[in-house]
Amino acid sequence: MDENVLEGIYQENLDERIIDCLSKEMNVPYEQAMDNYYNSRLSSMIHSGQYGIQYLDYKVLTHMLLESELQGE
Repeated sequence: MDENVLEGIYQENLDERIIDCLSKEMNVPYEQAMDNYYNSRLSSMIHSGQYGIQYLDYKVLTHMLLESELQGE
């Protein structure tokens, strides 16, 4: 397995963990959490590898998303 395949698997797992945590934190259905996540700036930053943000813990990333983009939803 090359590093691009491993990075892709890591990325998918990270997305799933963030969405699951977001769903639980917001007490919303998984589909709504998925929509919120994939339409966020944070998701774009993670997928582009900006600042190495994708290597932060999923709980930290979830709370960053909640605090910066999803306040009041």
